[in-house]
Formats: sequence, C-alpha cells, structure tokens
Amino acid sequence: MPISPNQGSTGGGTTVTITGVNLAGATAVHFGTKLATITANTPTSVTVTSPSGAGTVGVTVTTAGGTSNPLSFFYVGAPFKAALGTSSGPTAGGNTVAISGTGLATATSVAFGANSATPTVVSDSLIDVVVPAGTAAGSVGVTVTTAGGSNNGFSYTYVDAPTVTTITPSSGPTSGGTAVTVTGTGLTTTQSVTVGGTVAPFTVINDTELSIVTPPGTAGAADVVVTTTGGSATAVGGFTYTAAPGI
Repeated sequence: MPISPNQGSTGGGTTVTITGVNLAGATAVHFGTKLATITANTPTSVTVTSPSGAGTVGVTVTTAGGTSNPLSFFYVGAPFKAALGTSSGPTAGGNTVAISGTGLATATSVAFGANSATPTVVSDSLIDVVVPAGTAAGSVGVTVTTAGGSNNGFSYTYVDAPTVTTITPSSGPTSGGTAVTVTGTGLTTTQSVTVGGTVAPFTVINDTELSIVTPPGTAGAADVVVTTTGGSATAVGGFTYTAAPGI
C-alpha cells in the first residue's frame, strides 16, 4: 500500500495519497497518534492532509473492516539558508548561484522574486541554482522550498547590462598611457575594461562615466569592452591606436 509523498513538513499541510485495496469508507487515517484530514476516498485510495509532527511515524488507514498495516512517513523541518554565494547578477539571468544551509536535500524550487528555477541538490547543506531572468533591475527576495516548507530572508539584486555611448578622446599613441573618459549607462558595477583585448586600469566616476588609461596596443582600431555585474558592452573599434612617426 504505497504512500506518496512519503515525507512532508513538520508543520503539516502536505497532501498525501495512500493507495491499496478495500479502502472505501475510510473512517480515519492516523499519522502516528494524530488524525489526518481525509479529502478524498475511493476503494483504492485515500487522500489526506497531513497533521503536524516530527521524525518518522507510521501511517494507518481505518475502515469498517479494520486497520491497515503502517507505512512510514518522514517529517522534514523547514530549510535554513546560511549563505547566498552571489548576491547580484544580470537581469537576463543565466548565472549559477550556490546556496548553503541545512535541510536542503529535498529542495524543489528557488524563487527569485516572482520567478522560480529548479535547483541542483549537491548535499543537504548545499544547492546550486541557475538564476532565472528578472522582470526588472533591482532587489528581489530569494525563497527556497523543500518538503519541509519554505524559507526566505536573502535578497538578490538584478543588474541591467551596461551600455557605452562615447569614448573621449577616441585615439592615442600605441605606447598607451592616454587618459580616456568612457560614458554610458549601468557602469557602477564595472569589473573590468579592455582595449584591444588588453586590460586597462579604470576608475568608476558614477553610473554613467568611467575614467580609464589605455594600455599599449598595435596601430589601428581597437574594441573597448566594459564588463559589469550586469554583463558586457562593446564599442567596436572605439579607440584607435596611432603609431608614432619615424624619420
């Protein structure tokens, strides 16, 4: 006589279906010593709402013909989240975040605001989840749902991808060392800037302005790539290296 699911929250409220034979007219379903609420009953199944409890208990069905043998039901406590591996990422989602804590082995979903994703369970203390796309930039709550219930308390910040609009000046010597101002949007969380594939030192002035110093390069147009928490923006051929004259 199978029971599905065979685990649920210590707080009760889990919908459980017990299947077998001669179950019509069930008068009681016990989880240990506690009565469950019967919500549906046929000759081959009984559906109930589990009462609160703890540990492992025997589940029995009582009809006019007697009481069944017990089946094991495992009560699972609500999860506890200890740490969120990454607290921000692109609004488009797609990055993987590790969540550590306890009671995570039965995790079935992780919600980032209104959007959810199915996690990969690594162990009872660790799950990984690919962040779903957000509806807009900004902070949202993170909720982990397991067989034991739900737990929130962390926030995750979606960050829009940056843009680059102007590069001033747009040319300089191949020896590098040119002080350049990059303007655009979403630049506050800038993590790196490259010119022609070479990393350039930078300073964030504000969300719309960066100050960089060009590294040495080869003569010709070079792409300028700004990478932030929200993604990357490329100014194709945005800076032109000019060779020094020779005589």
